[in-house]
Amino acid sequence: MHPFCYSCVLASSARIIAPLKPASIEQSQQNSNDRAALQIGLKVMHNNANSLLTKQVIEDATEWAIMHGVAFRQADNSARHCPFSIAPITMESETFEQLVEVTPILSKLINNVSEDHDFLQASLLGVAKADPFFARLLSLHQQAHGKINARVHPARKPLLLMRTDFMDDRKLGAKVIEFNSIAAGMAPFGQRATEFHRYMHSQWPDIYHDWIENKRATPAENHGLEQLSYAIKLAATKVRAAFKESGKPTFLMVVQENEDNVYDQHLLEVELQKLGLRTVRRTFKQLSSQLSSGTKQRLILQGVGAIDMVYLRAGYQYSDYHVPKLDKSICCQTLSETRLFIEQHHVAVNATFSQQLATSKTMQMLLTQTPIEEYARWGLNLAEARLVKKVLAEMKPINADTIAWFNSKAIKQDWVLKNQGEGGGHCIFGDDINEKLAQLDPEEYDAWALMLRLYPHEREQPTLAVRNGKQLQVDNLISEIGLFSAYFDSKPVTQLNGYAGYLIRSKPACENEGGIHSGKGILDSLTLVE
Repeated sequence: MHPFCYSCVLASSARIIAPLKPASIEQSQQNSNDRAALQIGLKVMHNNANSLLTKQVIEDATEWAIMHGVAFRQADNSARHCPFSIAPITMESETFEQLVEVTPILSKLINNVSEDHDFLQASLLGVAKADPFFARLLSLHQQAHGKINARVHPARKPLLLMRTDFMDDRKLGAKVIEFNSIAAGMAPFGQRATEFHRYMHSQWPDIYHDWIENKRATPAENHGLEQLSYAIKLAATKVRAAFKESGKPTFLMVVQENEDNVYDQHLLEVELQKLGLRTVRRTFKQLSSQLSSGTKQRLILQGVGAIDMVYLRAGYQYSDYHVPKLDKSICCQTLSETRLFIEQHHVAVNATFSQQLATSKTMQMLLTQTPIEEYARWGLNLAEARLVKKVLAEMKPINADTIAWFNSKAIKQDWVLKNQGEGGGHCIFGDDINEKLAQLDPEEYDAWALMLRLYPHEREQPTLAVRNGKQLQVDNLISEIGLFSAYFDSKPVTQLNGYAGYLIRSKPACENEGGIHSGKGILDSLTLVE
């Protein structure tokens, strides 16, 4: 659910699902994409015989991808392989080790911030006034937890499954782009990308070595699918044990209607089934009439029984709560309150309202501005706080003083303007920032923030990518690395001390829209060099 978005070349992992298109429109769009690709440095390789993959290699690679679930569902229920690189990128071992060290600390911080309910409501009131969807989230959070200084404690058990997205800036080093706590998927695809490159190295070693960035580098292990499944099983099993019930724990995934990214989701479900869990899928519309309460605040799903774990792959945008055939005032309120109903029960949940609020752009900005000593409020010692501060990029709130500074003194190309939205189209660059700031009404300011723009390293040699069965050369690849982590019951809950694997998404440096679904992004993996 998170196609890679470089519309923030630094800012965000997109979560907008591209609409499915009939074949004729899809083909027309592909033709347009191919023409655009020629203009931005993607070269369809027809002439260099030494570099070309044979038809056999392309078919083998794409069939491996589809056979292993690295694909998107099409409107006719066929599968289209995800775009991917033939060989992985390279990162310095020291940089990667620093990210693996800091990511569980970031999870600890976000988990504790998300349970600091007075702080959330006091800090995010301004953005709630400026952003209607945010206002709805904060209202639901208040219903779940009570007003400031009048707390109630809902029975839900928060399981934080977070992906923290980083870019390795040429001068500043690795910095956080954003935190993702809701619908933070693609761990299965991340692990599969690593496995695919291992397959290419074994099956087509000459091709692999022709295109790998550094032949001395070694692959970085990646068990994202397995580690997140382990954390989910732990949380679900603990909830079931609290009711002294036997049998398989039951996992409920909340999904969007007509979802095309079902294979990433099903890979997670299959792994959970291997671990002994029962898995079911429902939309918010279905759940609005199928959920009920059992004894001791047990969550019951019609036709299934007791639910131990709820995992949201929907709910991060208004459209997830909207059913066109229903009255708007009924559907949006009813479907969002279905989520509130879930949180009022004894069930493990990812993501809770508070987790979603704690990983918002505004909270990221506030944590960036928080003095290092104040991180103790959320359980971080000074050494941990320093590690966190090192990876947070500078952010500025939008107000009259910031606007005056930006218009008169700022280097425009060093900043990006972002709102609270997820996905492409929510980031504004360079001189366009002035125009947007001039259009904003003062009451809208709190929904926006400036973030220091990151300029990641470009890959040192061309990359060979495969998209829609065609090979493309990318001469200026840049990459984003997302590190997964899990936190439950006041502690990290993976077999790797809270760290749970990674996701690499790469794209041409000159491309703003880098979605895996609809942009020029490609799945990638990681090798390490000393």
